[in-house]
Amino acid sequence: MLYFWILFNIFALGMLVLDLLVFHRRGRVVRSRESLAWSAMWAGLAFVFAGIVFFWQGRQAALEFVTGYMLELSLSVDNLFLFLVIFRYFAVPEEHQRSVLFWGILGALLMRGLFILAGVGLIEHFHWVLYVFGALLIYSGVRVGFSGEHQVDPAKNPAVRALRLLLPVTEEFHGGRFFVRGWKGKPGLYATPLLVVLAVIETTDLLFAVDSIPAVLAVTLNAFIVYTSNVFAILGLRSMYFAVSGLMKAFRFLHTGLALVLVLVGLKMITADRFRVPTHVTLGVIAGVLLVSVMASLIYPAKKKEEG
Repeated sequence: MLYFWILFNIFALGMLVLDLLVFHRRGRVVRSRESLAWSAMWAGLAFVFAGIVFFWQGRQAALEFVTGYMLELSLSVDNLFLFLVIFRYFAVPEEHQRSVLFWGILGALLMRGLFILAGVGLIEHFHWVLYVFGALLIYSGVRVGFSGEHQVDPAKNPAVRALRLLLPVTEEFHGGRFFVRGWKGKPGLYATPLLVVLAVIETTDLLFAVDSIPAVLAVTLNAFIVYTSNVFAILGLRSMYFAVSGLMKAFRFLHTGLALVLVLVGLKMITADRFRVPTHVTLGVIAGVLLVSVMASLIYPAKKKEEG
């Protein structure tokens, strides 16, 4: 099994490097059509991998992977809103946003891998942790449902405060660089605002992992399936951001749908000892809730409400 972990991580890193250093080696604005093509490619690769899992570990494991992938992808939609807020707050030039997300995803791969292994280990040794994760998901769902979305204030981010204490930060961007030597005639090492943005994205993703990883653990405790479904979802997240960043505000009921998904998955986790919900039913419910929330957003857009 160790070989499969190594091979998969080599594949994921190789695709990221190929994406950034070969296909997008020059800083430029990424167009929606190109991003849609990349998003479709990542989704296609995920389902090809599901086919590999089917022939390797069987139908149940493949179904768990697809369910985990769809669940993680749907919960990652909130990340897209936060990326938009963070980039606008720091006025990050569009041609440098892809580079920031590249390094952000590298950090997310490491953090989520450790988080998943820790979560699976805890549940296997301390069964009651399952109920804690379930309660956390229900709480998160209620919070998202009432607040409308996750809130973030980049200026109050602890990583930003720590970074400013450790290193001086320049007032302006220096291309796609995270560090510069010397600034305004003063010697020394300086961080650029781009490094501050990266710190905010990394810590924000860690907070989201607290919601999303327990949700996938409600589907399966197979650490490899949980990890690979997470990785495929966040690999496609970067391209999805550029594809739908201009359309995200149109789906006004999507947060409600995501909140309901979190609550339902939390209930599934808490009641797992008494009621065994088949994986295909979980997949169908997630897809159904998201479809209804998107359709409702299209039928009843926010603009009509404001005009009334």
